[in-house]
Amino acid sequence: MSFSSELSRLIPEITVSLMACIILVADQTRLERIKNLPFVLTLLTLLVVCVLTGSQVYRDSTIVIEGMFADDTFANLTKFMICLLGVAVFVYSRSYSQERDIAKSEYYVLGLFGVLGMMIMASADHLLVLYLGLELMSLCLYAMIAFQRDSSLATEAAMKYFVLGAIGSGSLLYGFSILYGLTGSLDISTIHATLVDSTEQDLPLIFALVFVVTAIAFKLGAAPFHMWVPDVYHGAPTATTVYLGSMPKIAAFAMLMRLLIGGLDSLAPVWQDMFIIIALLSIAVGNLIAISQSNLKRMLAYSTIAHMGFMLLGILSGSQEGYTASLFYVLVYAVMSLGAFGIIVISASKGDESDLIKDYSGLNGRDPWMAFWLLLLMFSLAGVPPTVGFYAKLAVIQALVDANLVWVAVIAVLLAVVGAFYYLRVIKVVYFDDVSEQPVAFDTTTHTRILLGFNAIVLVAILPWVGSAIAICQQAILSLG
Repeated sequence: MSFSSELSRLIPEITVSLMACIILVADQTRLERIKNLPFVLTLLTLLVVCVLTGSQVYRDSTIVIEGMFADDTFANLTKFMICLLGVAVFVYSRSYSQERDIAKSEYYVLGLFGVLGMMIMASADHLLVLYLGLELMSLCLYAMIAFQRDSSLATEAAMKYFVLGAIGSGSLLYGFSILYGLTGSLDISTIHATLVDSTEQDLPLIFALVFVVTAIAFKLGAAPFHMWVPDVYHGAPTATTVYLGSMPKIAAFAMLMRLLIGGLDSLAPVWQDMFIIIALLSIAVGNLIAISQSNLKRMLAYSTIAHMGFMLLGILSGSQEGYTASLFYVLVYAVMSLGAFGIIVISASKGDESDLIKDYSGLNGRDPWMAFWLLLLMFSLAGVPPTVGFYAKLAVIQALVDANLVWVAVIAVLLAVVGAFYYLRVIKVVYFDDVSEQPVAFDTTTHTRILLGFNAIVLVAILPWVGSAIAICQQAILSLG
């Protein structure tokens, strides 16, 4: 394959990086006088990349750039979803960002470079490329969390995320260094081939795996490496929380699949045992602590921990069906999380974050449509039929049962029932409590409300096509092999 044809496989990444640079430079020219130019260019960039990646979902799988970059169905599907969610993230947060004076070109540039890091993670077939993508995403998130410089909460959240993120990255690099020493290669495909040919699972290899799994669990926000999640979600500007709570989860899942399924699947018996503990602990910790939360952002943060644990259940099944269920689950969760945090960000008026559960008391009497969208989102997050959240959970449970992990499935279902309580409590507050003394005032922009309505209704409207969606996810998983 010629260099030009290889380079054509990187057009989505080149587009994002080039447009990020253009947005940054445009702010220093006369173009800055054009109202909302960074916002418009960011949306156009993400929409163009959506078209580019969406049209290539079923493209033949290939590895380019000296075996470092994979262009397959899995990569294009995850990139498409990341960019599609990115469009919604910036639309939701537009008014919030303008009111708090953070809607500057630098914010959108950071957002685009963060997306670029996620896209690199989705396609990386080399340990260094994977790490570069991860750090590009992480560095952008550190800055976006601290962007509201006059907020002590945001500064504290950024510092916590930075320090703990450095620990997670250090753990990943240490695991990579051991893998390199044992296999003599940084290429994931070569590592896979080397480990398959090896008949031993010696202690240094397991030692490296522990560090890699620890780093992955941190990036996913899974217990017991979850300590950063509630504080960062709560302290960050809500515009950044919407970003943080949706797209990076897909990127972290892509990193997990590239590393464990693409490179270390011969060690599956070892990391499956690790994930049983991490997954069940995450579901238990997330659901139980979320019950006591009065702040909606913190509640959803603990909910994230539980959902990441549920997603890991499909991975530990060690089957194609389980991997497919996990991919479907993380995509569905990203859409649900986007809508839930989207409601918070469009309800936050200047000087008031409107992130307490009691702020939404009696919402149905003031804004029935917004109350209904919130109801659909909470039902789907809780896994109540007939929402797609229920079918996502069902697919994971089915994969566990097929893998003869019935006891794990039973514990997960019981904990999921316990977790439904705090979602239903939000619905009770919205529909049955008296109106709050300081009721939330939603963004009245028509396109924002339409987008939120679509975000919520798609969780039910997609049901006739669930089989097709799962088939696409299955094709994506098969392209990894």
